[in-house]
Amino acid sequence: MTSSQRFAQYPSLENVPVLITGGASGIGASMVRHFSLQGARVAFIDLAEGAARDLISELTDRCPHSPRYWSCDLKDVATLKTAAHEIENEIGPVRVLVNNAANDDRHKLEDVTPEYWDDRMAVNLRHQFFLIQSVSPGMIKAGGGSIINMSSIVWRIPSTGLPAYVTAKAAIVGLTRAMAHELGSSNIRVNCVLPGAVLTERQRRLWWTPKYEEQVMRHQALKRNLLPEDVARLVLFLASDDSSAITNQSYVVDAGWV
Repeated sequence: MTSSQRFAQYPSLENVPVLITGGASGIGASMVRHFSLQGARVAFIDLAEGAARDLISELTDRCPHSPRYWSCDLKDVATLKTAAHEIENEIGPVRVLVNNAANDDRHKLEDVTPEYWDDRMAVNLRHQFFLIQSVSPGMIKAGGGSIINMSSIVWRIPSTGLPAYVTAKAAIVGLTRAMAHELGSSNIRVNCVLPGAVLTERQRRLWWTPKYEEQVMRHQALKRNLLPEDVARLVLFLASDDSSAITNQSYVVDAGWV
């Protein structure tokens, strides 16, 4: 992959400390690649240690700063805050935070228990707020930054078969708007990205059937598969100084589904 050569280069991202959650695979791994190839100082959090090590090995000789990996269960807020502190000690105050980690496991309405509901909120929503809370003081002292929260079009379609996930992804848009106004006076921009049906390895393995692909193409205006890099390139722009006047916004990357 030579995205840094074939696509836009953002000088404002060179040497910038970037923190990405869920960075070992899928859209998150594409973000790690793209930011690293821009010359950013990237740290990412994930539980998939093997995939994380493979990604680091892939990038070590291709970018100015090899990405750094932290293993952390994002549901454990105390451990997450500790990881954020360690990351800032390693790469400097975080100037770009990408709240990407999520889990879209399917679940039936009638099967959802209070415990499962709380677990889905912890996996898909709660850590976004507490990571913002953790890194924003350093970001403020450093003069500002950019926060990108990852939502989804699932709540706008709307989708069925995963109501807790849909609820969490809708709430992320509200969180984004609140944080944009909480932090705007400190020169911190907060935006949201809503991907559509992105063909990740996880999607291909679990749910990407010919029937589902036919449904996707029927709804999309652009008749091609969305790939992780389609999302990562928008996130790069929102992280860079090229988008310095943009905050409190939600951007859909779905080939025209909604």
